[in-house]
Amino acid sequence: MTSPDLYRIRDFVPDFDAIAAEFAERSRAFSARANVLSDLRYGSRPREVVDVILPERLKAGAPLHVFVHGGYWRSGEKANYRFVAAPVLAVGGVAALVEYDHMPGERLDVLVGQVRRSVLWLQQHARDFGADPARLTVSGHSAGAHLASFLAARGVLEREAPPLPDLKGLLLLSGIYDLSEIPGSFLRDEARMTPAEAEAWSPVTATQLDCPMRVMALGADETAPFHNQAATLQAMLRSGNRPASILNVPGRNHMSVVLDLGNPDSTLGKRLADMVAES
Repeated sequence: MTSPDLYRIRDFVPDFDAIAAEFAERSRAFSARANVLSDLRYGSRPREVVDVILPERLKAGAPLHVFVHGGYWRSGEKANYRFVAAPVLAVGGVAALVEYDHMPGERLDVLVGQVRRSVLWLQQHARDFGADPARLTVSGHSAGAHLASFLAARGVLEREAPPLPDLKGLLLLSGIYDLSEIPGSFLRDEARMTPAEAEAWSPVTATQLDCPMRVMALGADETAPFHNQAATLQAMLRSGNRPASILNVPGRNHMSVVLDLGNPDSTLGKRLADMVAES
């Protein structure tokens, strides 16, 4: 009998497609009443764009929060995740969502570089949106959490630290931090990640850099690799005297936990709002 692939989320989330559809519907409804600046360009490639969402009563010096969507590096669209901006706007923050290219058309180092450049661009242009560039926080989900982690880390093949934004906090939701099993997983034909890429871009083997706050959040009902890897990364960070905490969200899986992130009244949504407000 073949062992289950613990990375194939839809095998463990019976309502996977319904939840994904809810992401899109909540984002459409949110966009209809929000002030969205769509597809601002941070680079020359077609997908090198960001959305910026402004609060109803924007005050100068507002905090800036950036979200990086998931999709196992080979899918996902920022427009379907706009609803996660709700807790940010609730505390007067400016929210941004970044887009990036997909594997296998592009390699993993390109995606890491795009997320880094997009957040740098947003920090450099923060005042154009009424935000304070010194009050920058970032979150990401799944593969987006993996990519966001390299805003405060250096890959094992990077000889020197690349240009990186100055962050006040990272909220990494349901992230993959050890990529060693990904090339042999169900993603072998969809992402075509090579063992060399997995080795080069695993956060648990990267050089972790300073960040005042890191929260690794995940649903309590997620599969074992997500729990194990969050614990490993937390231990690694703490061994280097870098603050890191884990937030387990009861009754939530890899998909439904994102709905909590976009809910200002949930424990996770409040954690996001607090991080933004305190930045």
